[in-house]
Amino acid sequence: MNLSVVCAAFGAFLAFMAFAFGFWGFVVSAVFIGVGVFVGRAAGGKLDWRGVLDALTGRRSSS
Repeated sequence: MNLSVVCAAFGAFLAFMAFAFGFWGFVVSAVFIGVGVFVGRAAGGKLDWRGVLDALTGRRSSS
């Protein structure tokens, strides 16, 4: 799939959640999407756990 199609589907989903459930439905769905991306990258082996922990503790910046 093209990245533009994926982003359009993502935007449509978030718009639907905002219209159907209001602001908090939008926020909750965005948080769950973020958690899903995080878990998916961890399961696929594409997540550097040491880098995440270093960034969270302030030992390393993301730039």
